[in-house]
Amino acid sequence: MVRTRSWKSVRSSRLSAPAAVRVKARVEQQIRTLKELRNELAVTQSELAANADMTQSELSRLESRADHRVSSLRRYVEALGGEIEIAAIIGGRRVKLTDV
Repeated sequence: MVRTRSWKSVRSSRLSAPAAVRVKARVEQQIRTLKELRNELAVTQSELAANADMTQSELSRLESRADHRVSSLRRYVEALGGEIEIAAIIGGRRVKLTDV
């Protein structure tokens, strides 16, 4: 069995303080809201709504929600040209879910 350690313990034992700051900044750069992702790709709500087969107002509501249905999120991401991956992390083990 593979022994897992918390990120905190790895960071404290292996990363210098400046390196830890750099890692944290890189992680934060990868986190986006749906709206931030769309804006980063220079796509308007109207363009994306047409690609996702929904109205602009539906898309606006989707972007402002705190909770999303997987099917809605999939439509949104696919309309941007991407795909959704969902994984469960249980006891340090990452499992990609294929039936969602």
